[in-house]
Amino acid sequence: MRIIFMGTPEFAVPSLRAIAELDNEFEIVLVVTGKDKPRRSRRSEPEPTPVKKAAKELGFTVFEIDDVKDPRFAGTVARYRPDVIVVAAFRILPPSVFEQARLGAFNLHASLLPHYRGAAPVNWAIINGDRETGVTTFFLRKRVDTGSIILQEKTNIGVEETAGELAGRLSVVGAGAVVTTLKLIREGKAEPLPQDEAKMTKAPKLTTENTRIDWAEPVDAICDFVRGLSPRPTAWTVFNHKKVKIYKAIPSDFQLPESKQQAMVPGSFSTDGNRLFVMGLDGWVEIISLQMEGKRKMNAVEFCCGFRCEEECPLFS
Repeated sequence: MRIIFMGTPEFAVPSLRAIAELDNEFEIVLVVTGKDKPRRSRRSEPEPTPVKKAAKELGFTVFEIDDVKDPRFAGTVARYRPDVIVVAAFRILPPSVFEQARLGAFNLHASLLPHYRGAAPVNWAIINGDRETGVTTFFLRKRVDTGSIILQEKTNIGVEETAGELAGRLSVVGAGAVVTTLKLIREGKAEPLPQDEAKMTKAPKLTTENTRIDWAEPVDAICDFVRGLSPRPTAWTVFNHKKVKIYKAIPSDFQLPESKQQAMVPGSFSTDGNRLFVMGLDGWVEIISLQMEGKRKMNAVEFCCGFRCEEECPLFS
């Protein structure tokens, strides 16, 4: 079976490697990925994508592209005569490209579709406090993430698991799902099921606007929000007119004397030795690690040591 694999980030690499291990069953004729990105230093060579690095290591032919709507791209894909196109964390393909696959093109998505259609399914599952997620393989259609489901694999979300950790785990689960899906297609046993549109939820792109912490939320919701955005793009807040990234925060049973507690509002903070606490709607959040604007990432101990309380301490806002 001739396969074209399309992917860019680290999430896609386990799937590429899993297919490559079965070279007696599947032939990867081309790997498509994004173009190298410039590094910060002008003297450094551009940074290849994780998929490109893995593909080169495995000895596959690599084709780099930014504009998948370029008509020449569909022609390139056609010349490789793919039986199947496998897509994992790549761009939105036009029908002129994915219809070149004789047996179909399918995508690996990091959610249990139709839940969390969109760009950031792993993040939103954690942000929303879900305790279960998974991966889905589905045949591509013109409308994004709407194709018929081929296979789903479920997994629990750890209580303290971050988006980065969950994405890493789902990439491995997804690799197994990709291989199983290829075998089902090869054997003519794939029985795709349409998605239930009534159960559809969205996972919109993460922006500066929707990653800011709202301290007026319940403590558990704040901690889920931080986990769901860690390590990237990272939840943020403002302190003393400067942006602060929060990498890790946990619920706390910290309490102040009643007279002081009553004066606190969401965003108020207190220190206890070298520990940092911020008030939420219904209690306290302990900040474990953070990064002040213009500074390196630090733990709460370093923040507390460097902070000097003035008469009116600023809130986290």
